[in-house]
Amino acid sequence: MKLLITGGAGFIGSNFVHYTLKNRPEYEITVIDKLTYAGNLGNLSSIKDRITFIEGDICNTELIDQLVSNTDIIVHFAAESHNDNSIRNPRPFVDTNIIGTYTILEAVRKYGKRLHHISTDEVFGDLELDDPNRFTEETPYNPSSPYSATKAGSDHLVRAWVRTFGLKATISNCSNNYGPRQHIEKFIPRQITNILSDIKPKLYGTGEQVRDWIHVDDHNAAVHLILDKSPIGETWIIGADNDHVNNKTVIEMICDLMGKGADWYEHVNDRPGHDMRYAMDSSKLRRELGWTPRYTDQDGMKNGLLQTIEWYRANEDWWRAEKTAVEEAYAKQGQ
Repeated sequence: MKLLITGGAGFIGSNFVHYTLKNRPEYEITVIDKLTYAGNLGNLSSIKDRITFIEGDICNTELIDQLVSNTDIIVHFAAESHNDNSIRNPRPFVDTNIIGTYTILEAVRKYGKRLHHISTDEVFGDLELDDPNRFTEETPYNPSSPYSATKAGSDHLVRAWVRTFGLKATISNCSNNYGPRQHIEKFIPRQITNILSDIKPKLYGTGEQVRDWIHVDDHNAAVHLILDKSPIGETWIIGADNDHVNNKTVIEMICDLMGKGADWYEHVNDRPGHDMRYAMDSSKLRRELGWTPRYTDQDGMKNGLLQTIEWYRANEDWWRAEKTAVEEAYAKQGQ
């Protein structure tokens, strides 16, 4: 089985490569990644002899056409994905998330290949803190940032190509991932690397925002189940039932797990238009495909955070060179 993974040098994509090689060693893997700031060849260095790596842009029609023609399955992770960056400069998000996905869809249509498209819970907008509901596969889209709007657009393109052209594709919308190899601009690794740098962690606003945190390995296990068992055209919600844990609780858990007092952090300016609550109903995935996450509930999340903390502690050379620039960028916004 030949597998093409777009964005495979990024956070979730590279973890998917590692997970696949461990659990599906018979797969032949090709990775394409543009190697923007969020793509890091160091994520693949330990397995570089077991994969084929192509540095390239998913908007490059000729390159994508060539790669798709020589594979069986495409798992499409590649995306511009950081909300703060999409507010600073939306254009790269339109190019990669919309035009890049269109380019892949046309190649998949031309060669009749199987596609799985990775999306996000942020396409649904947010919920009020006291709203007991969760996002389902039927929830209407209501994106609130340039990032989530372009991901919503890419989802709609995939569904249109399935309906209009009979594309062999599926979609998954996942909640916020955490784990090894995540860029240090993101909430959890930023706080971990702050503490490792003897800098107090930073909490947006009051920290009441809720994210249904999921460990990246749980996410990637779900993707493989979808590839194995899902009917064509289906959409799947992936969430770990951690939607009772707000950002304040997460930052306090990190401080505590790293030997600091639970209140060893600073409040900073909130993000403009910051979504308040995401909550995912993954009952369809659990019921129909038999998926069960490992790092669920608060105790499970503590175990996942411990594993993540140890990875950043053991891999300081992976993140240290970028730390100053990341913190300077946030400081300019009072964050």
